[in-house]
Amino acid sequence: MNARLLTFVAGGLAGAYASVKARRAAYRLSVPGLADQAGALATGLQAFAAEVREGMDAREAQIARDLDIPLELLPGRQAPPPAIEKDTL
Repeated sequence: MNARLLTFVAGGLAGAYASVKARRAAYRLSVPGLADQAGALATGLQAFAAEVREGMDAREAQIARDLDIPLELLPGRQAPPPAIEKDTL
């Protein structure tokens, strides 16, 4: 009797698991699912590009520091805008 109950419960759990997996796979292959995946890929690529840019900037700054070159002299860099000081009345 216990073996039958265990088999029944195991079969029910396996069926529920397969049903959830099949539903997720069907969603991934649908138009909204593909759009979601494309959006997630674009977001991931943007984050990766931002991290690469940040790393390049940090490395350029380190090299400029090591060579005693002001950052403004590096190609593609602009001098930071002057600080605005408030007048005290």
